[in-house]
Amino acid sequence: MIYLRHLQKGVCIMNIRKTAGKILKKYSHAWVFLYALIYMPWFTWLEKRTGVQYTMVHSPLDSYIPFIEYFVIPYLLWFVFIATTGLYFFFTEKQSFYRMAAFTITGMTLFLIICTFFPNGQELRPHTFEHDNIFVSLVQVIYATDTPTNVLPSLHVFNSLGASVAIAHSPRLRKHPLVRYGAYCLAALIILSTVFLKQHSVTDVFAAFAMALLIYPLVYVLQDKKAPKLLKQPI
Repeated sequence: MIYLRHLQKGVCIMNIRKTAGKILKKYSHAWVFLYALIYMPWFTWLEKRTGVQYTMVHSPLDSYIPFIEYFVIPYLLWFVFIATTGLYFFFTEKQSFYRMAAFTITGMTLFLIICTFFPNGQELRPHTFEHDNIFVSLVQVIYATDTPTNVLPSLHVFNSLGASVAIAHSPRLRKHPLVRYGAYCLAALIILSTVFLKQHSVTDVFAAFAMALLIYPLVYVLQDKKAPKLLKQPI
């Protein structure tokens, strides 16, 4: 009996190790999430540093854009949008996940570098509100937790573009146009929310688009050109 128990225990341990090995092999790309250990401390330092002379970002167009508190909904949905898109590709399309990660990580790193050497901020937020409702309350929570500094380029805009591009290039999602167009509409609302909530200047939005246009060819166009050549190589 003792021998059988030891044997069963040994088989159980072997099965656990085998299963763990398969999981680690299948999701070996999880190392990408380690970037958070670089980004979060760096961004936290940017938000808390003192004695810095900030350049205020402003565009003449900002004065013509009204504050609309209802845009807080798509603004907050940004977190769900980015997380859902990233996890979807993590579990279903490894190559798409790597591309999305390369796109967003490159842009986020450039954002950190820009804000480190070019401290920037904005003074667009309203001091009083016309309405008193739950949407305004949510905006006030955002204002209290998110400083009006380190705004250029807008990561809300850039990462929304990154998720949209990844969805557009997804082989699986090409078969689901409703999902794709729904994601594009949400991304557009998120981008609009950044200026209607006075979280960003139009300049921040344009800067995010410019950064996306700069990174896109490196991550997608060049890689697409290399793929056919790799397929022709002898195995």
